[in-house]
Amino acid sequence: MAKTWSLVLHGGAGPLRDLDHARSERHMAGLLREGEARLARGEAALDVVHAMITALEDCGFHIAGRGSSANAIGQWELDAAIMDGRSRNAGAVAALRGYKSPVTAARLVMEKTPHVLIVGKGAAMIAREHKLERVHSPKKYYTPVITRPVKKGELAHGTVGAVALDTNGRLAAATSTGGLLGKTPGRVGDTPVIGAGLWADERVAVCCTGQGEYFLRTNAAADVSSRMRYGRQSLKTAAHGALEDLNLLGGDGGMIAIDVLGHVEIPFNAETMKRGVVTSGGRFEVATKP
Repeated sequence: MAKTWSLVLHGGAGPLRDLDHARSERHMAGLLREGEARLARGEAALDVVHAMITALEDCGFHIAGRGSSANAIGQWELDAAIMDGRSRNAGAVAALRGYKSPVTAARLVMEKTPHVLIVGKGAAMIAREHKLERVHSPKKYYTPVITRPVKKGELAHGTVGAVALDTNGRLAAATSTGGLLGKTPGRVGDTPVIGAGLWADERVAVCCTGQGEYFLRTNAAADVSSRMRYGRQSLKTAAHGALEDLNLLGGDGGMIAIDVLGHVEIPFNAETMKRGVVTSGGRFEVATKP
């Protein structure tokens, strides 16, 4: 009997309805097929989500990695995190400058240090020590997805995320972002904060995307697991309930979630959310609009 596995990706939620998403959707479909092959042959969920996020960072179709925008003073500061559900080991970097794959730096924090979150120059030091690929000319390397001016007080955002369940019942989550467009230097949102932007344990893996300040205020990702654990809620009820809590505060965004049985939920209240799903049960879909 075939073992259950599932993979969900997202490329961010936000007011991007008028953009042409055909290329990014084709790219995501290709990544899902790659992830499908990896999971079907028994690869670990942690390795698969890492590979998916590395590719999403590099493609330039999303507000993460290559597609990120500069902050208010023209610098690129990127955030990322990764978490292994079985051990709850996690690693994250914030305000990382000068390196191409923030999620790889986050995994180094998890596996090569006793820490969970390292920021700024410390994060760059870890990346440099382990010889991660540098960005030598930021203005040439980065190709921002959004180039329009940011309105005063606007939380224009974008993120990429991946959650997976492997054939050994292990869950994992990973996420990466360029942060808010035109953000204040040093600003950190929910993406690298374990519990807010992502979570993985023995029951569920979750990645969030949207206005990070609201996900921080609700601890949204871990809240899904808490609702399942203490409230005995289904994945669907828990995920939608966590997003509704954020909605009540006036925030928008979405999340992707997989439970240990392979069930998938993708609730969002933003205008669009770039997302893709593939499961061992034959489900395969890629979409952006509701």
